[in-house]
Amino acid sequence: MIPGPFIYHRPGSLAEALAVLRTHGEEARPLAGGHSLIPMMKLRMAAPEHLVDLGAIKELRGIGEAGAEIVIGATATQAELIKSDRLAAKLPIIRETALQIADPQIRAKGTLGGNVANGDPGNDMPAVMQALNAQYMLQGAGGERAVPARDFYQGSYFTALQQDEILVAVRIPVPAAGHGHAYEKLKRKVGDYATAATAVILTVSGGKVASAAIALTNVAPTPLLAEEAARLIVGTACDAATLKHAAEAAKAIADPATDGRGTAAYRREMAGVMTARAVAKAFARAKTGA
Repeated sequence: MIPGPFIYHRPGSLAEALAVLRTHGEEARPLAGGHSLIPMMKLRMAAPEHLVDLGAIKELRGIGEAGAEIVIGATATQAELIKSDRLAAKLPIIRETALQIADPQIRAKGTLGGNVANGDPGNDMPAVMQALNAQYMLQGAGGERAVPARDFYQGSYFTALQQDEILVAVRIPVPAAGHGHAYEKLKRKVGDYATAATAVILTVSGGKVASAAIALTNVAPTPLLAEEAARLIVGTACDAATLKHAAEAAKAIADPATDGRGTAAYRREMAGVMTARAVAKAFARAKTGA
């Protein structure tokens, strides 16, 4: 349970961090909050020879706005997301989700960038970012590029992030005022990864769903955008039959493993249950403006 030897770097700028990554190639790994990488190093599942701490880089901090988008720096912590009045007003699902991640001690150090960048299927924010149609801003030797959260995840711990790139920010289009949101998470105990979880963003017009996005957490090697489930609720008032159909569509794409959180069959069933609950809650919030 002790990591192997490594050389520690604490660059003061993004350019310096990228230079370290270019110099040492696959032997180097960036470090944000450390709650994913350090445990892997302790288990010798990761053994970087150079650890590049991003904590001193001011360019990666902050929560701001740019036009119709919210821009969150990669090293913004979960605690900062929870405390942000801007996010509470415009993207309340982020606060709701952050409050369900681990515990206050971990949220004080764990970052949004670390949560979304490493491809851990158990992390909560990737599905939320897919539901919000967020863009990940990646900086490397070739400059900056934007990758949609919906295209970023390619397998368990395998993403579109190149070895010499750093995720520097997340850009999120602000949903319509009065939109509905929910993140429903089933877990064994406080602080645990999800047995199954669902993120929902929707709008309502004339008492019916006008638009919707649904994404699933920890029921496959990657977060899953449940497009068919979302399509099934559009144009409806989310009655019991519609919720059942959406749940079945979510279950149809789920591919969980049997583990300590339950059998594959149980976790697939819970993906449907969480989807029905999240859709119902999001719809009720949109109707009441909560």
